[in-house]
Amino acid sequence: MTPPSATRVETLRFSGGRLEMIDQRVLPAQLRYLAYDSAEAVATGIRDMVVRGAPAIGCAAAYGVALEALRHRHAPGAEFSRSMHRGFEVLAASRPTAVNLFWALKRMRLQWESLAAYPAAAQADALLAQAHEIFAEDVRTNRALGAHGAALLAHGARVLTHCNAGALATAGHGTALGVIRSAVEAGKRISVIADETRPFLQGARLTAWEMVQEGIPVTLITDNMAGFMMSRGEVDAVIVGADRVAANGDVANKIGTYMVAVLAQRHAIPFYVACPISTIDMQVADGAAIPIEERAAQEVTGYRDTQWAPAGVAVRNPAFDVTPAELVTALITERGVVHQPDRKKLEALVSHR
Repeated sequence: MTPPSATRVETLRFSGGRLEMIDQRVLPAQLRYLAYDSAEAVATGIRDMVVRGAPAIGCAAAYGVALEALRHRHAPGAEFSRSMHRGFEVLAASRPTAVNLFWALKRMRLQWESLAAYPAAAQADALLAQAHEIFAEDVRTNRALGAHGAALLAHGARVLTHCNAGALATAGHGTALGVIRSAVEAGKRISVIADETRPFLQGARLTAWEMVQEGIPVTLITDNMAGFMMSRGEVDAVIVGADRVAANGDVANKIGTYMVAVLAQRHAIPFYVACPISTIDMQVADGAAIPIEERAAQEVTGYRDTQWAPAGVAVRNPAFDVTPAELVTALITERGVVHQPDRKKLEALVSHR
């Protein structure tokens, strides 16, 4: 049984031997769950953005491994092993930027390798238990970082956020929105300004939906309004999530984050990044070494059945950009807040037990 989510939004849930995930492509017009029963199916859901957000992708990948084991739990040892190797490979290839994907797969692989002497059925049960633990751990992590981040927000703060780093991007509660939820739970009056987040509109469709569901005041703006709002003194802080943080503190997040960070510096507004320790990749020296996913042109030339760009136009569609560490006021994690993050501070953070 899947542990309960920390919010009313259940992004992922394990039920009846299958992983069910909210189809985030159709929100807010429709709330529907799609069911998955194999590693390949989960990988397709990740690649097609049924599920998105680094922590949620990691949780989904863990369940994808467990589902593959459950499918082949009665297979001979060699066949079981081949199926598991294929499952790990297809999940690893689903999206390149979110480091939580690889963190979760590494954790599941280590668990699997430790079970080599056991029958396939026992391995499958243990892998499912590990996936449940990764899910529950993510909720606990988000709660902890939310509490640390809430202390940074003043009563009455107007917080701008980009993309969606809420319950929909995690197992529950959220990272950037988790900070806001925790501040509200602490009795602070907080209002949210949500960038629409082109081209996939995660802010307009997902962040706005989450805040409306929970009665937290939210105002939707287009991406190119952020500077105007800041210049008018209508933004007190910026909080975003992250898909990968390099060893020097550079942050890869949804495309457009870098522009918001530059604007925040220009207007002396604190720019916070909220993420779990698992998002910090000490194997990547700086942001230049983070792989940036390029997605389909159709996401830029139109939306769903509407086409607004001329046929044949050249398109660039990087899904992420990199914000240099010097623009980050603080990194908010489950182990505390790291002001002006750099390599030395992050090494101390990740090595702390």
